[in-house]
Amino acid sequence: MTQNRQNRDAETREKTVRKKAWAPPTVLPDPIPQDGYKFHWVRVSTMGQPDSTNVSSKLREGWEPVRAEDHPEIFSDAVDDVRFKDNVIVGGLMLCKAPIELVAERTEYYENLTESQMRSVDQGLMRENDPRMPLFNDRKTKVTFGKGN
Repeated sequence: MTQNRQNRDAETREKTVRKKAWAPPTVLPDPIPQDGYKFHWVRVSTMGQPDSTNVSSKLREGWEPVRAEDHPEIFSDAVDDVRFKDNVIVGGLMLCKAPIELVAERTEYYENLTESQMRSVDQGLMRENDPRMPLFNDRKTKVTFGKGN
């Protein structure tokens, strides 16, 4: 006896969508991504006091301020400082961007600096090594998960 069955591909099942839980909004909004650029929030003031040193060092590193007209989706604070009146500023932080290549070079520089410092510390540590009581330099970590009850 032959049954008339539909192909399983033709069957559809309504997916049940789990209700999203409320979460507090993020303090800093995420800008719409741009190809080839990385975004970064730079401190322009702390407790109402301008932080010109931090801003100038970040600008020298290659970060360029983002204009408010380029990202209308982000509400910007009213800014008293004339230097930043056309830029995106939220809570004393100014949105800046830099080319991805520059950010990668900066990251590599600091990784190399950290590695050379760790090598220097290791060499100093091993200089103090005594065969009667050897020092161990084991920096490997292991993640284990407990058994839930």
